[in-house]
Amino acid sequence: MKKIFSKLMVFGLAIMALASCSEPGDEITEINYKRNFSPTNFEAKVRNRTNVELSWTLGEGVTNYIIEMYENDNLTFAGTPTTYNVTSEQMPYLVTYLNGETDYSFRIKAVTEGDSNRDSKWSAAHVKTDSEQIMQAVKEEDIEPTAVTLRWAAGQEAATITLNPGNIVYNVTSADIAAGAAHVTGLTPETNYTAVLARSDGRIRGTAKFTTGVVLEPTDILVKTGTDLATAIANAPAGYRLVIEPGTYPLANGETTSGAAIKISKDITLKGLKLNDHPVIVGRFQVEANLKVSQVTLDGKGTDGGQAFDYTADGNIDYLTVEKSEIQNYTKGFFYLNKATLIDKITIEECIIRNIECSGGDFFDSRKGGYNTFDLKNNTIYESAKERDIFRMDDASGSISAKPVITADHNTFYNVGSANANYRVFYVRFKGNKITFTNNLVVGTNYKRGFANNGNTDKDPTLDNNVYFNTENLISAGASADATITWFDTQGTVLDPKFKDAANGDFTIDNDNVKDKKVGDPRWL
Repeated sequence: MKKIFSKLMVFGLAIMALASCSEPGDEITEINYKRNFSPTNFEAKVRNRTNVELSWTLGEGVTNYIIEMYENDNLTFAGTPTTYNVTSEQMPYLVTYLNGETDYSFRIKAVTEGDSNRDSKWSAAHVKTDSEQIMQAVKEEDIEPTAVTLRWAAGQEAATITLNPGNIVYNVTSADIAAGAAHVTGLTPETNYTAVLARSDGRIRGTAKFTTGVVLEPTDILVKTGTDLATAIANAPAGYRLVIEPGTYPLANGETTSGAAIKISKDITLKGLKLNDHPVIVGRFQVEANLKVSQVTLDGKGTDGGQAFDYTADGNIDYLTVEKSEIQNYTKGFFYLNKATLIDKITIEECIIRNIECSGGDFFDSRKGGYNTFDLKNNTIYESAKERDIFRMDDASGSISAKPVITADHNTFYNVGSANANYRVFYVRFKGNKITFTNNLVVGTNYKRGFANNGNTDKDPTLDNNVYFNTENLISAGASADATITWFDTQGTVLDPKFKDAANGDFTIDNDNVKDKKVGDPRWL
């Protein structure tokens, strides 16, 4: 009897519950909690070195927040905080003018005006600011072969300037502080220096990079504006360096028209006299020896359509180095190895490379020759190779013996391979090759065969910290993907860098999330 009675009670309660749920007037339309929920996903990110951006997920119905900041603190929240009253409309909230190289702890809670009992619990985040940057970019006129004038905001306190290489320490004077400038001597000509301005406690206030000027050595030849550069190259002894004044130099090669190709049959260096005012060399090179090009602009406009560097003889070559230069307006490609030529090391660094059409050739094109090491670092390459491979290296093992190692690091690629072409980034068929592709920013690429599709191309490349935007078939297979693609950068990040003015060659990044990853050519960060 007791069991029957219990069952009847349960049945009766269920009927009452169903009846009450069926009443429209009893519908639950909101839930009022006694206390606000704590903000979630609270993050602190450094912006522009000494500012901190705070972001969090807004709580439903919450419009007000209190933020506390603790300096020289790592989530202990000791001492007296700086307090900010913030509304939901101010998220993300930017805290500005903080000290450099300093630990900051932040905590946030959701509040209701006039009712502190509803305050949420705290959510916390920690961040360390970057070093300050109050130093100005070093101007050409402030650079000498053995000295430099470094500048910063007048009146800003500093104690030392340390220059490397060499660990040269300059003690900043009160007169330097008042002027916001210091003249540092005892430097080495043609040396890449980094100068660090610091407080007395060692905290960095700013950094600047520069290259000291040229001092002509016995093996240097100064090429003055208006000189026939082709003749100067022909007459220079092997191993000499031509230091070239600003100006335009057509490689006429004995002809009346500019833009001819001239032969480099001996080791030689071509260097612009000034870092920021490059000589413009109009023409191409047929290369058969070691060649270094620095601080010049190579222009293929008006040439016969060949590559900037065309290797025209069999044999072994130690190096091709192209640095701090502009390479532009070549029809077929950047370099061409169609002889049994083995280059031990190719270095292309800190260059701007644009408008290399690649009509009838690939960008870096190696057919019957090859190389052991190819370093492509800190460059900007744009509006080029729209329908051809970037790296092509055929299997020339029957003619040369090579162990190709290709490294592409911290480069910005814009509209390279952008024309939906049936090509790829790496067409490397020389067996045993190794590929590293890291810290690059790739925008506007659409290769049907993605990164690679050949069985001889490195099947296990090193890929790390690359950012992509408006690309096809690099992170994953897109609509146009060829079924033969062998690998993708599955860990790559998709972000719009928000370039300042890409149409006019200004690739300054305006997306803080991309800046945080420190990808692409460092000059645009």
